Amino acid sequence: MNARRRKAHAKLAALPGVRPVRRPSGPGGGEFDLFYVRAGRKSPHPVVIIPGGPGAASIALYRGLRRRAAVDGLDVIMVEHRGVGMSRHDDAGADLPAEALTIERVVDDIAAVLDDAQVGQATLYGTSYGTYLAAGVGVRHPGRVHAMILDSPLLSADDIDVVRQATRRLLWDGDDPETAELASKVRRLVDDGVLTPDAAQLAVGMYGLVGPDALRRQLDLLLSGRDWTWAALGQSAKRFLAHQTPYHHERDLVERIGYRELNYGAIPDGQPLDPAVSFREFATGDVNFEAEPFDLIGEMPKFGWPTAVVSGARDLTTPPAVAKRIAALIPNSVLVEIPSVGHSLVDTKERAALDVMKAVVAGRMDELPGRAAQLGAAPDVCSVRLLSLAIGVGAVAESAIPAAVPRLVRRVAH
Repeated sequence: MNARRRKAHAKLAALPGVRPVRRPSGPGGGEFDLFYVRAGRKSPHPVVIIPGGPGAASIALYRGLRRRAAVDGLDVIMVEHRGVGMSRHDDAGADLPAEALTIERVVDDIAAVLDDAQVGQATLYGTSYGTYLAAGVGVRHPGRVHAMILDSPLLSADDIDVVRQATRRLLWDGDDPETAELASKVRRLVDDGVLTPDAAQLAVGMYGLVGPDALRRQLDLLLSGRDWTWAALGQSAKRFLAHQTPYHHERDLVERIGYRELNYGAIPDGQPLDPAVSFREFATGDVNFEAEPFDLIGEMPKFGWPTAVVSGARDLTTPPAVAKRIAALIPNSVLVEIPSVGHSLVDTKERAALDVMKAVVAGRMDELPGRAAQLGAAPDVCSVRLLSLAIGVGAVAESAIPAAVPRLVRRVAH
């Protein structure tokens, strides 16, 4: 650990509510400090919020979320995922070894944090990859679960088949009135070689994040030869995904979990709009899938606690079909299908996510399906609002530029 990182680490460790707990670093022996943070007035069943990833940190990245949750009266715990941020290094300051980084060890970390915090049972809120960890706690440590919220959930390594089907149905076949016109434009741009696999995934992400109207404007610009805004968005997305921000996003050590245990880099099927192509190109290491740690399809029917399954209607990362299947598997569950929302409620519509937490904590989970429209109308987080504004301004500005100008500028530049 270098001096700059040690300084940042010490600053975060001094924050209120931040604590280390000793954990085994791997099968070969040794221990390290796994950090977690607790905020808000303590309660018998705090909410453990588990971010997506793997690669997202908790302590620094979600400080604002915890502050606003505490104002709402929630008692929140967040665990810094092993191999990330404050939980990245062993006692000698070296990166944790690869064998220390498995889903089962991460799940056991959550149980150990509950022990250290003297919490018998908690309400687990997982989002995206975090839902698999939350469900894993339910499998390995069922006595520690008071209730569960699965936001944009994963179910199994075979989810890729559902993702492909949902994506192609909407954005290739156009089997929905909202996307029929979009699909026609996507097909033309793929046929013309404009939408490469990476660019196609940018279109998928834009559909979920800022909606079909913003995507339609960008596709129209591409069809008319205007691609400055699109290129800027693509470069920004690549920088965000590839760049490591210490104590915020650090995927280099832990990405192996997604590929090795959850099949993030599934074998491409050769058809258009296959996210597996981009995931494989994005990987920095081995993309081969070995085996997932849990059989959630077999285990979820045994879950005996209240579970809210939350899904955005426009989510093509973990599509609604996956959430519907999970809700059908878990006996005491409700499905909350939120219109006009994409992936990860906690990261895109924080206000709505906090309202879901409050309802479950208060024992009013059954009210949530009837409040789906209200939850969907909650304001976007600031970063999503800024992105929408930037896309809108860029589209207006670029529409005023003759299509030949960008092509001429590129020709001169090269």
